[in-house]
Amino acid sequence: MTNAPAARPYRRPRPDAARLAAYDVLHAVGERDAYANLVLPALLRERRIIPRDAAFATELVHGTLRRQGTYDRIVAACTDRPIQEIDPPVLDVLALGVHQLLSMRTPVHAAVSATVELARAVLGDGRAKFVNAILRRVSKQDLDTWLRQIAPPYEDDPEGHLAVLHSHPRWIVQALWDALGARGNPHDRAAMEALLAADNLAPVISLVARPGRVELAELYEAGATPGRWSPYAATLPEGDPAAIKAIRDGRAAVQDEGSQLVAAALANAEVEGAESRWLDLCAGPGGKAGLLAAIATGRDVSLLAVERRHHRARLVRNAIGHLTHHQVITADGTRPAWRPGSFDRVIADVPCSGLGALRRRPESRWRRKPEDIPELGELQRALLRTAVAAARPGGVIAYVTCSPHPAETRVVVDDILRADEAELIDARSLFPGVPHLGSGPDVQLWPHLHGTDAMYLALLRRRG
Repeated sequence: MTNAPAARPYRRPRPDAARLAAYDVLHAVGERDAYANLVLPALLRERRIIPRDAAFATELVHGTLRRQGTYDRIVAACTDRPIQEIDPPVLDVLALGVHQLLSMRTPVHAAVSATVELARAVLGDGRAKFVNAILRRVSKQDLDTWLRQIAPPYEDDPEGHLAVLHSHPRWIVQALWDALGARGNPHDRAAMEALLAADNLAPVISLVARPGRVELAELYEAGATPGRWSPYAATLPEGDPAAIKAIRDGRAAVQDEGSQLVAAALANAEVEGAESRWLDLCAGPGGKAGLLAAIATGRDVSLLAVERRHHRARLVRNAIGHLTHHQVITADGTRPAWRPGSFDRVIADVPCSGLGALRRRPESRWRRKPEDIPELGELQRALLRTAVAAARPGGVIAYVTCSPHPAETRVVVDDILRADEAELIDARSLFPGVPHLGSGPDVQLWPHLHGTDAMYLALLRRRG
């Protein structure tokens, strides 16, 4: 009688630090609605992950989140099990593996083996075998081949085709197409594809030099290069912005050029008579408030910044720093704590769907629902009414959203204009050198045309 071979001793899984960090971020996004761009940097610092691995983890997280809808369809094509019945943690691990196989330069054997090792650690050996089988099926075709297989033909279903090809929910594709159509491109496939493709690109790191607090030259000396449009902008080609002293001191900050441009447009719009007070009605987290406060200081004007949430109000105070004459209060912007007609300039950077910042927060595309838009619209109208009432006769109001959705932009503005208390003024001349601003009088910036978030601005003047 021969002895049975001895069982192999159990080997504890050893996932690499970068992939484990990426999984933990995806898990936080799915379980507690966290934002990856906030969770990931803190986690990388906490675990002391070296720069090369940190760059890998960053691409893995953001790329996987951008392509999640497409990857789920590919996984569904590789299993007989309905994808709704697959546990979310398993889908997270699978998506990380699929992104490495189809969209990164990771060799197939490394992508599969390292992802299976991660699955063993976070899911257990049984489900790791399922992950292994799916990834091996995925690896037999490249991304283009998979897309031809899973996407409906464009001729039969344009929105569905683009939704799968560029990994956007169908309703967002329809909304963005409507927004482009309002600019004279009702069925321009090339423009639509360019916009959706831009949403899937990592944004450049844009810095703002707050005037009177830091010169652009100091940012250039720290490795930044000139910005594209804003007179206050610099671009950081690589590296951690927190390594720059001016950023740590609060004299400069990370801020998209679109945000800089709309704040500068409000500050530079013509106002009748002398000025003394400005209002930021929805100031958190403080990017535009920080820039406006710096500009206002140079003009000996005070800024009142209003934010409803305490923790975001603290961020606004940090952005304004030690500048004098300015005040931050925690209050509901729809319930004014000031006299009507008290301010020369007012900005209402209203809460919105965030469809214009999908490059920056890719998980938002899967988190937002079409039914969110009407509820947001009511809040946006209330805030714009408050902003108009807060401005003095001849004063200027900026209505700003980081969304190009028509229901959050011109529709809201048109509704408020019916009260005949304000009139639209042409904002295009306040964007010197910036092309493709549309037919006016409002302005819509685009990722594929300007390299900014899809920031919308309407400037109104309070009637006498």
